[in-house]
Amino acid sequence: MCLWGWLWLLYCLHVPGSVWGLDGGGEGACRLIAKPVSGSVFRAGDVVIGGLFPIHVEAPLPEQEFRSIKGNSTCTIFNQRAYRWLQTMIFAVEEINRDPALLPNLTLGFLAADTCLSEGTTLGAALAMVTGKEASVVGTECGTTPDVPVIIGDARSSASIVVAQTLGPFDLPMVSYFATCACLSDTWRYPSFFRTVPSDAFQARGMAKLLRQLGWVWVGLLSGDGDYGKFGVQLLLQELQGSGVCVAYSEVIPKVPSKRQIRHIADTIRGSTARVVVAFVGFTGHSGALMEEVVRQNITDKQWIASEAWVTYSTIAAPKNLPSLAGTIGFALKKADIPGLGPFLTRLHPDGNYQKSDPFLWELWEEMFGCSLGVDLSMTLSSRRQCTGSEVIREGESQYADVSQLRASYNVYKAVYAIAYAIQDMVACRPGDGVFNGGQCPDIRKLQPSQIVHYLRGVNFSTPVGESFHFDMNGDPPASYDIINWHVTPEGTAEFVQVGHFLSSEGSDDQFHIDMDKVVWGGGSGDEVPVSVCSADCPPGTRHAVQKGRPECCFDCLSCAEGEISNTTGSVECIRCPERFWSNPDRTACIPQLVDFLSYSDTMGVILSVISVSGATLTAGALATFLYHRHTALVKANNSEISFLLLLSLKICFLCALVFIGQPKPWTCMLRHTLFGISFVFCISCLLSRTVVVLVAFRATLPGENLMRYFSPTQQRMGISLCTLIQVLICVLWLALAPPQPAERRGREGRGPRVVLECEVGSVVGFSLVLGYIGLLASLCLLLAFLARKLPDNFNEAKLITFSMLIFCAVWISFIPAYVSSPGKYTVAVEIFAILASSFGLLFCLFAPKCYIILLRPERNTKKHMMSK
Repeated sequence: MCLWGWLWLLYCLHVPGSVWGLDGGGEGACRLIAKPVSGSVFRAGDVVIGGLFPIHVEAPLPEQEFRSIKGNSTCTIFNQRAYRWLQTMIFAVEEINRDPALLPNLTLGFLAADTCLSEGTTLGAALAMVTGKEASVVGTECGTTPDVPVIIGDARSSASIVVAQTLGPFDLPMVSYFATCACLSDTWRYPSFFRTVPSDAFQARGMAKLLRQLGWVWVGLLSGDGDYGKFGVQLLLQELQGSGVCVAYSEVIPKVPSKRQIRHIADTIRGSTARVVVAFVGFTGHSGALMEEVVRQNITDKQWIASEAWVTYSTIAAPKNLPSLAGTIGFALKKADIPGLGPFLTRLHPDGNYQKSDPFLWELWEEMFGCSLGVDLSMTLSSRRQCTGSEVIREGESQYADVSQLRASYNVYKAVYAIAYAIQDMVACRPGDGVFNGGQCPDIRKLQPSQIVHYLRGVNFSTPVGESFHFDMNGDPPASYDIINWHVTPEGTAEFVQVGHFLSSEGSDDQFHIDMDKVVWGGGSGDEVPVSVCSADCPPGTRHAVQKGRPECCFDCLSCAEGEISNTTGSVECIRCPERFWSNPDRTACIPQLVDFLSYSDTMGVILSVISVSGATLTAGALATFLYHRHTALVKANNSEISFLLLLSLKICFLCALVFIGQPKPWTCMLRHTLFGISFVFCISCLLSRTVVVLVAFRATLPGENLMRYFSPTQQRMGISLCTLIQVLICVLWLALAPPQPAERRGREGRGPRVVLECEVGSVVGFSLVLGYIGLLASLCLLLAFLARKLPDNFNEAKLITFSMLIFCAVWISFIPAYVSSPGKYTVAVEIFAILASSFGLLFCLFAPKCYIILLRPERNTKKHMMSK
């Protein structure tokens, strides 16, 4: 069966009241015994362009029993906006027919039908257009081309999908002016579908940019129960993935909602903490019930984001709705001023044949002027007054005559011109240069739909208003949106103010701009941008912790861990500070860690330095006193040479404490313990030598014993040198095998971190041998001094040595636990304290009594007094 026959079959199967019969048309003829429910406006021409417009927004219920022929039904709720679209199509056709340069020898006609905002009615109207008005068709007419080779429409995505799926296999082109579903860009499923309105894919991209730029990360979504709403929300969700914007709720408005469903959606909007509501819906028919409920519940704290379907819909922007909807922001189709359209719209006036030429005009007239054109009794007795015929349509006084927001109307205008320029390219084709069947050109009088599809893909023209236009490979135009904001005028009406624009097309960068100074915000925010977040941004020093089971925008704020910072508001993760840096108490900045060591600038370092120098000075004073009084009995009796060596070693012990103060360096670390170990061994060796001499001198009781010959000054010096040499060898081996080195250790002071600079001993064995050897000599010296404690009263050297060694041992025994438990620089301070305390103990116990006698009691500094009991 040919193209026309298949379409007629589809029409007969689809339209209620059309049946197969043998009605004089021959056996197998299809006879139409009932007309479709929608009305139509027709004008003949060489090429007739079809048009689908939702002149009414509520269709009658379909016939479902098929037991009787259904009478003609009428659609209800007249739509002035859609009727303006229809008149814009007529205006464009007439303008093209008057243009001597565009299609000069060709006249365009039109056949526009009412779709009643229903998929079934839309498909029925489309099939009626392409199959013609004949009551029947027989096989002999199978070569006839469709009466309407191209259709402008439909306004809704769902209806456009139905018609495109039906007519697409026959390559019958459609040019929609308001169907924005991105699914219609699929050229494999809809190869002959074109549109002059951008795809929702671009609008969703623009909405996502708007939400991100204004920081609205917690939003609610509303969508209609149709392809437009479902695909629109799906595209928006795809654009929002990974952007940090979360959806608080997503509600679908049913096509025929109940009061309970509407109340539930309004309750969800009111109860949600999301202050921004994105509505991807077409607010016509039953969808407007939601707005009525929103206004009834006095929901005024929301910022509405409108899709292009309703952002300039004046019915929704009625004054009664503005308390809830003022400040609405949305994406509107590009506006244009079409010269001459205003006067064309206002020219209409009903005459005697108005219902034959235009069945919709009487409805427009009655609705606009609130009067009745009826002549029968039922209309005369209606509540409306009778129209006088003197009424005049004026621009801007009705939704129909409002030409201030020509957006969808402009898309209708461009659709007519796109078809006209495609036909012009066909007319310009020269035989032999055509693209069909070996260079043939199309027959303008019998246009085939596939030919129009081919030429539509290549149109590239400028409209009379100066805009360049073309279709891309998907049949879509370049995306151009105006960003509209609803202002409230002093009269309490809505004003659609353009506050920005969004331009986008495949393969090019998007251009998004919004003038924040012009925007009036919704939700009672005034001049302040509304804040719509699930959780407020975390302050610096904290990070996000997503709440379990909730979107990522809902989080708690946890303080950054030690050593981590977040120096910006709303940080998702904390940043670890670099090496040797630490976080400040607020966790907002990395600061250098405190370098902790005992320095000369510390109070403790200064005190210990003063004590060390004081001890060395006192030792030098004692040395000077002994040197000055070296010929006195007391100095001689104490072996002046050993005393001088002992004082010299004590002075070195006092001064070696200074090496422990200051920043550890390799040479100071090695010098500290070696100087300390050698100087103390030297000091104790001198003291041990004196103790032995005293003990031998007073304990040699056998006659003829001359033990002192073994402890001559030379032998004493050799003994001191030998004892000291052993410590020197230990230190040399220690420094050669595992010397002490500067090291860093992490620690804390109060509540802050620090880097402790210290000297690691390198070898614990070496350090233990140094201390152990000192302890061995001190213990031996203490033991010998204890044995010699009962010497003559006037010569109590052994007692003094005993006391000094007791103090020495007590200090170093208590040093060990204090050294281990002291943190940071206090470890060094404990060691210095032990050195100074033991040194002062030796100095005061051994030399203070002698200096007292030498300086203050010189009468006792005689040999006689010292030998007396």
